[in-house]
Formats: sequence, C-alpha cells, structure tokens
Amino acid sequence: MHYLDHAATTAVLPEAAAIACRVMTEQFGNPSSVHKMGIEASGILETARKQVASILNAEPSEITFTSCGTEATATAIYGACRRKGRGKHIITTAIEHSATVNTVKQLEQEGFAVTWLQPDADGHISIADLRAAIRPDTILLSCMLANNEVGTVLPVKEFGKLLKKKAPNALFHIDAVQGLARIPIKPKLWNADFISVSGHKIGAPKGIGALYIRKGVHIAPLMLGGGQERGMRPGTEAVPNIAAFGEACRIRLAQMQKNYAKVEALCAQLQEGIAQRFPWAVYNGKSDMPHVVNISFPGCKSEVLLRVLEMHDVYVSSGSACAKGKASHVLAAMQLDHTRIDSALRISFAPSNTPEDVEALLDALEEGVIRLKRN
Repeated sequence: MHYLDHAATTAVLPEAAAIACRVMTEQFGNPSSVHKMGIEASGILETARKQVASILNAEPSEITFTSCGTEATATAIYGACRRKGRGKHIITTAIEHSATVNTVKQLEQEGFAVTWLQPDADGHISIADLRAAIRPDTILLSCMLANNEVGTVLPVKEFGKLLKKKAPNALFHIDAVQGLARIPIKPKLWNADFISVSGHKIGAPKGIGALYIRKGVHIAPLMLGGGQERGMRPGTEAVPNIAAFGEACRIRLAQMQKNYAKVEALCAQLQEGIAQRFPWAVYNGKSDMPHVVNISFPGCKSEVLLRVLEMHDVYVSSGSACAKGKASHVLAAMQLDHTRIDSALRISFAPSNTPEDVEALLDALEEGVIRLKRN
C-alpha cells in the first residue's frame, strides 16, 4: 500500500498504540477516582498534558483536552465571541477548515458581523487586508497556521502583532492542526490566545485533540458537567487516547527536524517526477511546507484519477476529507477556474513515506492520465 493522504489522517504510531492498549486493559481507572487506580490514571493524564504542552511551547495548565481539533476550534471561537459586552465583529479567512467556517457562519446567523479575508491566487492572505479589516468592535481573529489543502503557511506572527496593536481586547485563535509537528509552535511570540490541535494528524488515534488557552484568558465551556479539565471540558477523560496523543507528541517533537528533511526530499522527488512526466500539470497554490502538494491535471477528472490510483493501491485525495468529495472551497476562493478545481489532487506526506511510494504514485498517475487523455 502507498498511502499519501496524511493531511486527512495518519496511521497510529506503534508506541502510541502500545500505550493506549496498556491504559485500556491494565491502567483503566477513572482519573477522578480517589483510589490507587484513579490516582494512577490521573498521573497518566498529567504526563500526557506535559508532553502536549512541550510540543506547543506552553505550560501544562494551558492545555485542555478535547475529543478532536474541531471541538477545540469550536470551544475557542464560541468562547471568544460569547463574552458579553466585547463587540460583535469576527475576522477569519475564506480558506479555513470547515470547523472554523461553519462555526463562524453559525455566529453570523446569530447576528455577528464577519469579515472573510480572501486569498490571492497562490493561497496567501495579505497582512494589508487584515489591517483594513480590524475594527474597534473586533473581538476575534481566527485563522489557520497551515492550510490543509494547498500547504500555504499564514503569517501568524505578524497577524498576532497587528491584531493586538489595533484591537488590544480582541482574541487570536490559530488552527494549528496541519502545522503541528511540522512547524515549531510559538504561542507567546504569535500573541496567540488559543491554539487548536488534533492527534490523528501526527500518529495518535482519532478522537483526541487539545486546545491551548493562554493563561489569564477566561471563556465559558461548550458544555457543563462534572468539572473535568478544570471545568472547560466536562466528561470522563479519554485517558487511552490522551496517553497516545502525549506519546505521539513526544516522538514527533524529538524527530521534527529529521522528519521535515525527509518529507522535503520526498516532495522534491515528486516535483522532479511531475516535471519529467507531466510538464503541463499545474500546481495550485505555492505551498510553504513540503507536506502538502496540490496539483491539477487539466482534462483528467480528479474523481476518476483517484479510482485509477486506488486500483494500484495508491491513496491520495482531491481535497479536505471533511468535504467528502465536494468541490474545494479553498481552490474556489483562490479563484481558480473550474477545469483546475475539477482535476486537482492533494498529495500529503508523512515521515513514514518512502521514495517507493512516490514512484508508485507517479507510475499510477501516468497510466491514469494516458487512459483519460486517450478517452
């Protein structure tokens, strides 16, 4: 199998799976229980919190575990916007993940004013556009660190500095789901109040995420219950998943530079192969990190190419997994024509990929393109 769809999800790291299995079968106490097994589970929880805090350059007390990146994002956005008497203007971008887009649209229906910053043709967001968008009643800027479809990296350091200068009381949320373990996270330098991340993008199981909440920022939780996670996320913690997430963070942090270099080499191999075999293909966006490559093969419908690749046990996607095959709102926001959007493929790497994966992809693409061009 040649799996090149890691922006959608990743395989669980063996070390993370082993810890999750041990916690599920041997150390399965409820961390809120006061007996020995509960105290042991609580210790596992706090160890993982330290590991996640470490990769986020944060303090453990600033980490709240959630069920996923989407819940972390919703908690930050709703929490920031439902503080009474703070204003009703939100700024976000037109290339955000659906977790942000749909949450902000819901708030828009509730009466909030929203400015949607538009990307340029390369998928970048202008600092000048943000400067023009900030108003006295701006309460939140929510943007992603790295785009999940075209790989562009937003200038979050400059965004945070500008926001805090022009609207000191506004809060800054960063969706770092795709940037985690690829780009060093620096919440203090970025003036970030919230950072949402997800486990299954870096080798932890699905069903676990986390939200960084800057010390001193107070928001209401999405739900009420037993007071777990300092009252921010009630419900018995998913300790096996949390332990696995912590272990994945530990491994990825230790190997970040080495893994980046490996993925960079694989991306260069892919681009060289594309140039040799498909010189007419068109890249969508100027990716700022090698992990995500979006490319169109005009005249070849992406849904058909995907089926051909699958026949060769090669797996990529046509865009965000959450879109479930629908046309990409990111490419549409970049104002690409229908032909490019309809023929786009997203190839996304992880450290587990090999040069053989790239060659298998290129060979399968060549067969698919020849077949489709012939038809």
